[in-house]
Amino acid sequence: MIHFGGLTILAADLSPTNIFEPASTPADSIRGLYLFVLAVTGAIFLVVFGMLMYAAVKYRRRPGDDLEPVQIYGSDQLELAWTVIPVLIVMVLFLSSARVIHAVQDARKPPGAIEVTAVGHQFWWEFRYPQYGFVTANELHVPASDAAQPTPTFITLLSADTDHSFWVPRLAGKTDLIPNHPNSIWIDPRETGLYVGQCAQYCGTQHAKMLLRVYVESRADFDRWVRAQKQTIQPNATTSRDVSEGRKVFETTACINCHTVAGTVADGRFGPDLSHLMSRETLAAGATSNTRENLRLWIQNPEAIKPGALMPAMNLTDKELDEVTAYLLTLH
Repeated sequence: MIHFGGLTILAADLSPTNIFEPASTPADSIRGLYLFVLAVTGAIFLVVFGMLMYAAVKYRRRPGDDLEPVQIYGSDQLELAWTVIPVLIVMVLFLSSARVIHAVQDARKPPGAIEVTAVGHQFWWEFRYPQYGFVTANELHVPASDAAQPTPTFITLLSADTDHSFWVPRLAGKTDLIPNHPNSIWIDPRETGLYVGQCAQYCGTQHAKMLLRVYVESRADFDRWVRAQKQTIQPNATTSRDVSEGRKVFETTACINCHTVAGTVADGRFGPDLSHLMSRETLAAGATSNTRENLRLWIQNPEAIKPGALMPAMNLTDKELDEVTAYLLTLH
């Protein structure tokens, strides 16, 4: 909390990735360890700096000091002190770190825990909800955890290509996604809201724009979101001609080789699942807001929004672009 000009501002308001405003048990444990280590190392710095200053002042050369100071060779007490004390300090830091690592990495999965599989791709996130049978992308939704009845979310981390790293500072520590080596992480956010992070391991051209958005919702809102994600979009008799034509264009181009839309012939796995595209607030893993204009530009020229993105430009005509955009806008 920062006080400025009579105003009190939460540090989290200044930086949404502030590690000093944890909202989940793992992040809280990491902050506690950080502050403890900072206190210990700060105390060491003050002691060493104080002794250096004392020695520099007390034994400084004064006018008339022409003789060499008395030389002392060996001191069992001094050598014992500078050996034992550092060993004890290292042991304390080691045990403190091991305790936090054990608490975070070996936490037991309680009944009712939410399970999610996060797959890192260049340069977006795939989120699978095996308990509910659907897949989404880039925006992770989890329920808030009640202290009386904890409902943590356990996340299995996989990589589809190269090394990535899952890091939402206010919820948990940085955990890597390594090809052919499953990893895991868990969070139990106590407050609803949006928590942001990003891939924290360099993974290619668009590493900096491989963003993470975690929406923490009340249990009722989360259940409502789950029900919506499980629904399959059904053709509507009143669908406009542009939407119908847009679906035809979508299903007869390379779009279906990369993307999935539930209830259609599109079953690609290389790109994000688009079944409920318009339920997301952002496009291109958080690179821009999900609006009609940005969606059309993203289809027309992905490089304009995310240089280095692996999605190719589809080279559609203006008419086809309008039709495909109209179709995708119906995918709620």
